[in-house]
Amino acid sequence: MASMAATETPEKMGMITLRGSTETVVEFFGYAINSILYQRGIYPPDLFSSVSKYGLSILVTKDKGLQEYLGEVLRQLKSWMMCCQVKKLVVVVASQLTEQTLERWTFDVQVNEAATAALAVPQAQADKVREQKEIQAIIRQITASVTFLPLLDEPCSFDLLIYTDKAADVPQAWAESDPKYIVGGSEEVKLRSFTTKVHKVDGAVVYRFSELGA
Repeated sequence: MASMAATETPEKMGMITLRGSTETVVEFFGYAINSILYQRGIYPPDLFSSVSKYGLSILVTKDKGLQEYLGEVLRQLKSWMMCCQVKKLVVVVASQLTEQTLERWTFDVQVNEAATAALAVPQAQADKVREQKEIQAIIRQITASVTFLPLLDEPCSFDLLIYTDKAADVPQAWAESDPKYIVGGSEEVKLRSFTTKVHKVDGAVVYRFSELGA
């Protein structure tokens, strides 16, 4: 019988690589986007089903078209992140009637250049536990957003904006976009942050004040 050598990944050896960190961050973005779409009522509740992740019950879409769209965006996001070319991801919620931006959920991405230069950095079990708790806290804030954000009482749509370096290779299917900033009065609520030791993600949501409430 031929002998076989088992190889251990850096992650199994208590290390974190750019690839491992990218997978963690992209996976988080997938769940965060789904949570925002559900909590803000962008799609009907019956298009979502519950899954267990991060020690939480998270609602994700079961709509095939939306799954394919999000999957395509996240695959491209992963490709850019592997080249350290992503600066931020923004979920824009806009009125279908006026096309005005009502909310901007912004996730800034910072890269630890020393960690990427080292190819892999130590990640103890305590680091993994802390990372999961930090991600839990952000998802919980998104879930609780209905308690502090204005009610969206009109049909809304969403856009995903990814801010990249100018050197990033952009597929033809992707279009350049304006930032879709909120016009008029707005408020910002900071979300929690998390770090993988390679990437740090800081979140915030900016929402529009209605003229009547201002």
